[in-house]
Amino acid sequence: MPDQGITRILVLFLSAFLLSGCTPEPAETDLLLPVVFSNVPSDMVLTSFNTDKIEIRVQAEPSLIQMINGKNIHYPADLYTDLEFDPAGASESIWPGNYLLPVDKNRIPVDPAIRILDINPPYLSVHLERKVTRTFKITVPYTGKPAQGHIFLEAACDPANVTLTGALSLIDSIDVLKTKPIDINNASETFKKKIPLDLEDHKLYSASDSIIVVTVPIQEKRVAKEFKDIPIQIWNTDSTVSIEPGSISVVIKGPFDSMGNKEVTDRLFAFIDLKDLKPGVYARHVNVNVPVGMIMTGADPKVFTVKIQ
Repeated sequence: MPDQGITRILVLFLSAFLLSGCTPEPAETDLLLPVVFSNVPSDMVLTSFNTDKIEIRVQAEPSLIQMINGKNIHYPADLYTDLEFDPAGASESIWPGNYLLPVDKNRIPVDPAIRILDINPPYLSVHLERKVTRTFKITVPYTGKPAQGHIFLEAACDPANVTLTGALSLIDSIDVLKTKPIDINNASETFKKKIPLDLEDHKLYSASDSIIVVTVPIQEKRVAKEFKDIPIQIWNTDSTVSIEPGSISVVIKGPFDSMGNKEVTDRLFAFIDLKDLKPGVYARHVNVNVPVGMIMTGADPKVFTVKIQ
């Protein structure tokens, strides 16, 4: 009998030892949960001035702690439920402003075996603003300079206007709706580019179009240049002719590159056609042959004395 008693004591001791070994001590850890807001009133905008994360301290068995650390969980904030004080009311009774909403630990999606020890902060700070919609004309800023002898004109945008929906204060702060800048450095011809709107925080706006197709017109600069002492040619006569003065100076306007192209400027000449004119003294205008793409904007002198013998 004494041996049986000793055996029973050993069994109880081993059972207690084994049971104590299968029940690990609970552990504690801190979790950072993003706040996801839902049911925002349709005529309101939730601005960026809100609590976006909460920290909770939990206690649970190590296996549960390991499991929850591997999950992406968040705190669901239901604005309609939290802000609608009249159960029979509608969202029209919710006004713009700042609110403090208590964090409900029963909404935190964790296993019931996990004990929530602390929540920080215990309240969510919420800022609601009235939602407005306005239409803006698009403006395109440029950076850099086009190639030498070229100029840029105002860009053409497709669409030309964009409708923005967002918080009243943010929409009111927009004087001009611009795209991101377009680099035109050394550009020598018209080009198209897709470019986004230049909005600080796209999450705070809803735009009818966020990408704009921009056509940037690049043209060759037209410059004026004076060509002096162009000799006057005599056409259609075998008579002896004298012209006073014997040359003309003209001002020609045309593309920048063409003005420096000798092959082009060599086509510039002046002449007087004396066909069917008899001997005598005449006052005549000179004809000036201007290369294609250029125009004559001035001439000196305008009238010439022609003597045909």
